[in-house]
Amino acid sequence: MPELPEVTLYLHALRPRIVGERIERIRIASPSLLKTFDPTPAELHGRAVQTLSRLGKRIVLGLEDGIFAVIHLMIAGRFQWRKPGAAIPRKRGHAAFDFARGSLVLTEASTHKRASLHLVRGAVALRAHDPGGIEPLEASAEDFAAAILRENRTLKRALTDPRILSGIGNAHSDEILLRARLSPVRLTRRLSGEEIERLRAATRSSLTEWSERLIEEAGDDFPAKVTAFHPAMAAHGKYGEPCDRCGTAIQRIVYATRETNYCPACQTGGRVLADRALSRLLGRDWPRTVEELEELRRTPEPES
Repeated sequence: MPELPEVTLYLHALRPRIVGERIERIRIASPSLLKTFDPTPAELHGRAVQTLSRLGKRIVLGLEDGIFAVIHLMIAGRFQWRKPGAAIPRKRGHAAFDFARGSLVLTEASTHKRASLHLVRGAVALRAHDPGGIEPLEASAEDFAAAILRENRTLKRALTDPRILSGIGNAHSDEILLRARLSPVRLTRRLSGEEIERLRAATRSSLTEWSERLIEEAGDDFPAKVTAFHPAMAAHGKYGEPCDRCGTAIQRIVYATRETNYCPACQTGGRVLADRALSRLLGRDWPRTVEELEELRRTPEPES
């Protein structure tokens, strides 16, 4: 799912292409995309895009007369910039916003269509789509600490809860926690003041650096492959690979379709966190340390 850095990349690419330009037409190919009925898509025709902004992980087009188009890409939604009037891909295409200079095509490479488009009138209606989390790059040290400590949650859940922090998801939370050298299962109310400040600094630096890196890599081109995973990431998606800091193999916790990646040496004092599926299977044989895990891997399986 595109997170704050990826949404920032889209905004950077879209501003010179559509801000100040009029929407000539909106073509919606997938009825599941549009979640509202007033205003209608036709009411946006001829209106200029005045602002572009991020609302959590959502992209907001601010149009004339106080109308807003709120787009949530969810996990697999992506934008493409095509020539004017370009066809919407048959299997994975949702919609197209047609401008004189090009068409912004929204696709979703998934059998589960979760991307959404809400058309709303006025700032009050727009605020209803804000989950309420503070902006991590703008919050003061006091506001950040208050948000983190409001509920006693694991750090992984706190970072990815849009009611606490805005724009952070599964991928960048892994990067932040590795940089902060904090365990993903550490409870927020057990953090010291120094650890909270370390977390805030890691959050700000990681999100800023990733936003700048993605923009630099895209250059003037419209980004073709936007994903929350990047080969240069240090933790996310790096299960089994050596940690860039200490060389210890990155471990993971798998839950449903999501996984948390972490370095035992840098984040958990060498302790291997219990994976719900594997620890249930292994029971008391579940390795508690990196050394025990490596020993388990070296032990040959018994012959049947």
